[in-house]
Amino acid sequence: MYKSKFYLFSKYWVARGFLIFLALTFITLQSTAQEKNITILYTNDIESVYEPIEAFWNNDIDYIGGLPYLATLIHQIQKKEEISFLFDAGDIFTGALSEATKGKLPFDIYSSIGYDAIALGNHEFEYGWENLLHVKQRASFPVLNCNIFYENTDIHLCQSYTIVEKKGVRIGLIGLMGLEAFKNTMNPLHRIGLEARDPYPIVQNIVNDIREEVDLVVLLTHQNLSAPMQTDKEADPEVQRGFDEDYEMAGRLKGVDVIIGGHSDNGLWEPVKHPKTGTIVCLTFGQGKYLGYLNLNINKKEITCNEGKLIPVDVSTLKSDIEVNKLVQEVRVQNPELIEILGSVDNAGYRKYYRESTLGNLLADMLKESSKADIGLINSGSIRADLNKGDITIEELINVYPFVDEFHVVEINGKSLKELLEYSCELTYGFVQLSGITIKYNSKNAKGHRLISAKVNGKPINDSMNYTIASSSFLANGGDGFAMLKEGNPISISEYDMIDYFINNVRNKKHVKMPMLGRQIDVSRK
Repeated sequence: MYKSKFYLFSKYWVARGFLIFLALTFITLQSTAQEKNITILYTNDIESVYEPIEAFWNNDIDYIGGLPYLATLIHQIQKKEEISFLFDAGDIFTGALSEATKGKLPFDIYSSIGYDAIALGNHEFEYGWENLLHVKQRASFPVLNCNIFYENTDIHLCQSYTIVEKKGVRIGLIGLMGLEAFKNTMNPLHRIGLEARDPYPIVQNIVNDIREEVDLVVLLTHQNLSAPMQTDKEADPEVQRGFDEDYEMAGRLKGVDVIIGGHSDNGLWEPVKHPKTGTIVCLTFGQGKYLGYLNLNINKKEITCNEGKLIPVDVSTLKSDIEVNKLVQEVRVQNPELIEILGSVDNAGYRKYYRESTLGNLLADMLKESSKADIGLINSGSIRADLNKGDITIEELINVYPFVDEFHVVEINGKSLKELLEYSCELTYGFVQLSGITIKYNSKNAKGHRLISAKVNGKPINDSMNYTIASSSFLANGGDGFAMLKEGNPISISEYDMIDYFINNVRNKKHVKMPMLGRQIDVSRK
């Protein structure tokens, strides 16, 4: 049959159009197949907060956090996500139950929850690095750090990086610790034989080595300035320490997609994207109060951030995870002394990092009373939990002050004491909490000119007179920059630790009265 040229021409273009359609469809399907959606869940600085915290600063939440409730939230979200990963940026140790097990319980809990990897924090060294190496073998996940070495060697303390793969998505993970966190916030005795090195060249070399093998490079960092020990830090901008080190690292390193930070607890309600490199920086406020959530699209290693947020661990909406709660209760059963009720307190005591606090006053009073020194002094950074009204157990008191730290009495002259108080007013490591001293200062003045007046037991400080100060071995040896105490005259070192004095004080009194405020007055706040 005769076919017109027009008919043949049309048929040709229909066929050609169909082939083009198939080709475009194939390309589209291939592109879609290459694009994957993943969710990263993240935490940092949980520090063994096993029980919920009273959210006294939040009108919408009564109690927040607690590892059993955090575990439930994590599992709920994981069930909704096609591909999800779970990471932590360090500080899983501290507190009574962690100390009782020398870190075994935190590793068991994180394994039970199903973490994919964590970085080392400074608190993981609280019981010595030898103990850390022993107990981390319990972990069902990699424990990462690339820049801590055995001293004078090129041997890493632990695994530098790992590659985690789920459903075809490969993430390269690198752990690191900031030099400030290693040198200034860790007991020197717990890191003898180790050294920390500049992480930049080490991390960049690892990134260069693995970049082509993975879809995403994530750093788990434990750096930035030391976190403020204040429970309501998210509601108090004054104490938020920033994330400068993470942000600088995001701008300097090449080939890094995400930084999950720790140590400063400067939570970011939404991730921050560095304008130069596109690296995404994430951080929570710590203590397990919020779960970090980051949803990304990955297409040929091009990363698109769809959503990033912090999800509150609202106890009223969650059930306690059975397995995590079981692990916690088993340790309490194995250590019955921890649940001993020592006495009671008439009001709750709350921490403040940059100001005088009722709980700080109470602990400083205990030191002064126990030693008969002129002054009791405790650094705000060592007060690790609030104290609830009512019965006080040994576990609760250890959670408030979890450090294995000797009790010292040091003598310094009045001039050095004024220097100490002036340094405290600089707020480099928070405000020292005092007993036996009243001061007036102006926090708005330039550093070095903030102290206005100071009295010891009601009398102005005499530069040439000597004063005895009861404090911890950490401060007595110059910790947190208090060189005035290190240069003073050691009067006594007790065979008992600081926590022993706190426990005995409550046990002997039975009923403790929380002190009022008014010892350290900032005239700029009037």
